[in-house]
Amino acid sequence: MPRYALKVEYNGAPFVGWQRQPNHPSVQGAIEAAIARIEPGPHTIAAAGRTDAGVHAYAQVAHCDLVRDWSTFRLMEAVNFHLKPLPIAIVGCERVADDWHARFSATERRYVFRVLVRRPPVTHERGLVWQVLRPLDLEAMREGAARLIGLHDFTTFRSTICQSASPVKTLNAIEIEEIPLSLGSEVRFHLRARSFLHNQVRSVVGTLERVGAGSWTPDKVRSALLERDRAACGPVAPPHGLYLAGVEYDDNPFA
Repeated sequence: MPRYALKVEYNGAPFVGWQRQPNHPSVQGAIEAAIARIEPGPHTIAAAGRTDAGVHAYAQVAHCDLVRDWSTFRLMEAVNFHLKPLPIAIVGCERVADDWHARFSATERRYVFRVLVRRPPVTHERGLVWQVLRPLDLEAMREGAARLIGLHDFTTFRSTICQSASPVKTLNAIEIEEIPLSLGSEVRFHLRARSFLHNQVRSVVGTLERVGAGSWTPDKVRSALLERDRAACGPVAPPHGLYLAGVEYDDNPFA
């Protein structure tokens, strides 16, 4: 059976997350249903990451096995046709080896968290950014972020329902940029790691926001990390500012 890699973009607002759940709309379930319209199912697709309810993606990666030998362009067009009008799009499709796996072959995952800094209510970007009302100290946040880079026990920044076998992860990078706007600014947090714990990105961003707001010092981030206690974490940032921005592979089908 031919195996295809899919690059998927979606707005997570209408869904309970990536993972299929009975009687609830999910991104996985919607794509599997669309594929079933072009080839008899049931179909099960695997993804690089299981995003939570309300979390978005610029470049989620999944794979599926089909009976027919599709041209990648026609497969992408057919699935997209049957996904309408849902806010999901297949933006890339490539044939891959039978042993290639969207999750287990991945070498790095990249997330972006968007924070809109301004006082007036959000209009056009509502549901797509986390709004904070006061300017953030970027240098202080960068100092705090530097305490988290590398191999650590991230129990403090891990959800209590996380199913990962170990809280020890290597955080490759946290980059923080500010984009000036005509009204306020947008602060973007870019995080890279081979894999993340459940709610790790949102916990890190929520904690660093406290540093930027002046409620925490950068050194307190290090202290919270060393406590290895969920209670030591800062507030968890809301899901609607988070995007799965990309997945890397040794032999990336979308390179």
